Amino acid sequence: MNLMCPAKRLAKLSFPFLLIICLFSFNLDAQTKRAGLSKKTVTKKNEKQAKDAKKESWKDKLAAKDQKKKKDKSSVKDKSSVKEKADKLKNAKRDSKNSKKEKLTAKEERKLEKEGKKREKKQKKDLKKEAEERKAEAARRQAAEERRQAALAEQRRREQLAREARARKIAFERGLRTETISNIEKDLTEGEDPQVRRAAVNALGSHAGTVVVMEAQTGKIVTIVNQDWAIRNSFKPCSTIKLVTGVAGLNENIINEEGGIGNATSGMNLEGALARSNNGYFQRVGVKMGNGKMIGYAKSLGLGEATGINAVGETAGKLPYGNKNARIYSHGDDFEVTPLQLAVMVSAISNGGRKVVPQIPRPRVEKAIFKSHIAEQVNLPERSVQGVLPGMIGAAEYGTARRGVDASMGVAGKTGSCIAQGSWVGLFASVAPVENPVYSVVVITRGQSERGKYAAAIAGKVYQALRSKISRNPDYNLARRHLKPLSPTD
Repeated sequence: MNLMCPAKRLAKLSFPFLLIICLFSFNLDAQTKRAGLSKKTVTKKNEKQAKDAKKESWKDKLAAKDQKKKKDKSSVKDKSSVKEKADKLKNAKRDSKNSKKEKLTAKEERKLEKEGKKREKKQKKDLKKEAEERKAEAARRQAAEERRQAALAEQRRREQLAREARARKIAFERGLRTETISNIEKDLTEGEDPQVRRAAVNALGSHAGTVVVMEAQTGKIVTIVNQDWAIRNSFKPCSTIKLVTGVAGLNENIINEEGGIGNATSGMNLEGALARSNNGYFQRVGVKMGNGKMIGYAKSLGLGEATGINAVGETAGKLPYGNKNARIYSHGDDFEVTPLQLAVMVSAISNGGRKVVPQIPRPRVEKAIFKSHIAEQVNLPERSVQGVLPGMIGAAEYGTARRGVDASMGVAGKTGSCIAQGSWVGLFASVAPVENPVYSVVVITRGQSERGKYAAAIAGKVYQALRSKISRNPDYNLARRHLKPLSPTD
């Protein structure tokens, strides 16, 4: 056996193998074609079925839509019918309301018109009221400002007036002091005691005033400081007039033995009233007595007439004729007296009613041998005249003059303080020693701060200068016989 070449053998074997493969592939292609055709037919069928199904579903949808539309239309119709019915009802109600409204419209319109008018009026009133309030507020503020300005102006005016008044007072008091100094320089000192005069001038100091020192039982002038005021000028007596009221009340039996008024046995008595210078007490006494009798007693004690001093230009003073005011008995209103007259009056009271005539011992002969001049005897009982002495002693011991004088020297006096001639007047009329009077000292001062207690202090300094010439007799004390001491008062 012939062996074939392997390549030939491989070629012989590959040919059938290729043929088989071709057949298989051809068969496979046919199958695939058939399968593809079948698939195409199936897909076509399926597509057709799907299309048919879609058509049917679309038809169904259309039918459903139609039905829905029909239903919607029917429902819309139903709704529209319901709505129409509701609208009809609403319209009916509206119509009824409108009809009612139409019925009420006229009234409401009238009412609204009225309310509108009222509102307009109210608004107008409110606007007017607001305008008036604003105007009133502006006026009030303006008035308040005007009042404030007026008050400030008034305050400034009053301050200016006060300054001017103070300036006038200062100028007035300066003028009084200047006048006093000038008058003292012009005094005629011949016949006076230079030592006592020096003491009186020093006691007066810067005060505007006058000092009279006289021998109580003879009328001899020891010294007169500021002779122009003491002789040629008159002053309101203030509370020193109470000595006249007291003497008159005792003599007219208006003041009883206990010192009370009328039948009164308690309360203020004459001694306390004089010591403390009680105005009401002496006004009651004076009213019971009357103006006419008061003037008569004043004249009998030396007021309202010249004393008869040997000096030029003496004034007689003034008495309150026709004045029925109760103050004339306590304050001396409408009275005018001189310091010399007061010295004569207190000397007469302490002497039991014996009035002296003041005399200045001018020539050397008169100074060496002085003769007293007695004017007249006061035609009054000693009890009535000296009945005021306990009160005068009380003034020095516990009353209005207690801080100014030394009561141990037997000083008895009466203070006075009041306003007269544009300024305060301070007075003190006194004698010492009261049981046997040697000297009468009268002080009158003028000025804004002057009072009776300061005048008493000046007199107290003068009495200190006279202490060596005053001797007391404890066994002979007329003024203390019926004196009932009272407790001191401030």
